[in-house]
Amino acid sequence: MGNAKVEAALRRLGIGAQAARVYLVLLEKAPVPLDVVTADTGIEGRELATAYAELVDAGLASTAVLGPDVVAPVPPSAGLQILTRHRAAELDESMVAVTTAFDAFRRQRLAAHTENLVEVVTGEDIGPRVRHAWASAEEQIRQFDTPPYFPMKGGTLDALGTLERGITQRVVYSRDALELPGNLTQNIEPVIAAGEEARVLTSLPVKLLIIDDAYALVSLSIREAEVHNTMLVVQPCGLLSALVALFELSWQNAVPFQRREPQAPRLLPAERRLLSMLAGGVSDDSIARELDISRRTLFRRLEVLMARAGANTRFQLALQAQRRGWL
Repeated sequence: MGNAKVEAALRRLGIGAQAARVYLVLLEKAPVPLDVVTADTGIEGRELATAYAELVDAGLASTAVLGPDVVAPVPPSAGLQILTRHRAAELDESMVAVTTAFDAFRRQRLAAHTENLVEVVTGEDIGPRVRHAWASAEEQIRQFDTPPYFPMKGGTLDALGTLERGITQRVVYSRDALELPGNLTQNIEPVIAAGEEARVLTSLPVKLLIIDDAYALVSLSIREAEVHNTMLVVQPCGLLSALVALFELSWQNAVPFQRREPQAPRLLPAERRLLSMLAGGVSDDSIARELDISRRTLFRRLEVLMARAGANTRFQLALQAQRRGWL
């Protein structure tokens, strides 16, 4: 192997340039006095002592038995193993350092990137942002409406103004929203009469307002405390796409809202009693026993009533019965 390759190999193992040159002289001429090494390498004095000490520390050289100034290489097996382990440890440390630096870089870039994707709005800033959202809609608004509500005057007027501008408005209401005293007659029915498309679900996972496909407002409300003081503004990203998909799936499964009919259709007394007990949570066996009919007859009557109400589930039937004035 040529001297250049040996020197390159020593450098890869962490041996310094001067120490590598000294080692090549030792391989060629040792055992030799140090002054011969100086003559062949041009390294002398303290620099020579430092370079030779590096070889000794690496297990590649030691003082020869011929005299204190006579030096020679030693079998490199043990020394090379030590160097290899040291080098591997250094590489591991370097890899950890570089990986840590990159992770820090990625976190900084991600924070800078997502900072503009999700904004947190709190307290008194919520009302103006919501009103601005309604006013900025150009094509459609999709909404989950459920308590608790932020105290904001004119919310119903904002919705009516949006409908007057020809904006499509689809809202899924929770049952709690309908049962909140005064909310149905004062806030919900006026906008439905003005053209809002409304449906109902038993419960909703979050308060949500999607403006076109541009952005969404998501309320971080504390239901148990009846507090609504934090809201997220989500710009176009994967989270916005997920919120849109959540709304569309909920819309498909929700019950169409129907206003109370001026003249309630006539029901048989037994049908009215059946609906009353159903709305009260009475079991099927108890209803059948109270009406003195079989379970099969009970199910058949329920199917007839569900068909008349356009309902697919018992909850939908109870809701439609209330809306139609059957109860």
